[in-house]
Amino acid sequence: MNLQNISQSKVAGGWHKQYQHDAKSVNCMMQFAIFLPPNASETNKVPVLYWLSGLTCDDQNFMQKAGAFKKAAELGIAIVCADTSPRGDGVPDDENAAYDFGLGAGFYVNATQAPWNKHYQMADYINQELPALVEAHFPVTEQKSISGHSMGGHGALTIGLKNQQNYQSISAFSPICNPIDCPWGKKSLSNYLGNNQSDWLEYDASQLIKAGCILPILVDQGEADQFLETQLKPQRLLNAAEENGVDLLLRMQPGYDHSYFFISSFIDDHLAFHAKHLKAINDIK
Repeated sequence: MNLQNISQSKVAGGWHKQYQHDAKSVNCMMQFAIFLPPNASETNKVPVLYWLSGLTCDDQNFMQKAGAFKKAAELGIAIVCADTSPRGDGVPDDENAAYDFGLGAGFYVNATQAPWNKHYQMADYINQELPALVEAHFPVTEQKSISGHSMGGHGALTIGLKNQQNYQSISAFSPICNPIDCPWGKKSLSNYLGNNQSDWLEYDASQLIKAGCILPILVDQGEADQFLETQLKPQRLLNAAEENGVDLLLRMQPGYDHSYFFISSFIDDHLAFHAKHLKAINDIK
């Protein structure tokens, strides 16, 4: 296993560390960051929150801007931030280098269409390969929750809904809730999965949630978000959840936009939400 530590900094009594590794699922070198709280040790392993970032981001946006370390240290939760797509010279990109497709925009799906299917297996990377690597090399338990922002909120919802046995809770900021019916989603899903729209349904949270969910879900959405009506459509997710008896809380936040100013304002709530549900398993003090 080619796991290389490329940076580390002490913060909030714990450690922020950045790593590279040779990832088989996406067939390239991948980078991720991990925050380990001060109480994490081989004799006291801690649960993990996996964070999925949005379009154009990488493993560092959340770590540098969200202000999550103090609360995560207090709660005894590790945070793992993955990259948003495979990268490297051999990884295909949008021919026009558009921000909303290709590099930086893996959309957390397993691509089926060439040339994307060789590398863009992000759902498997997030749900299988990365947690297995983290659990093998760091003082963490198998207990985990998942969260994300925008495209990453879509990823957290869809991965969590499709793999409920693997997580304790799900949350999202400004998620793309109905990608089969928005410009970002249509572009990504048609390219990665092909034009048969029935294949898109397994990556649409508003469709997946109709099958039910045993996990609690928290969604925060800014009312001043410039993408609210055209791209995100949280009301569709809420309607589907209510119709199918799913425990989903959607909080509409007046005045907030799509930025990390919004995330940093409510990240403590999300960490406490996940800690509550991880605590039932791990007795977090």
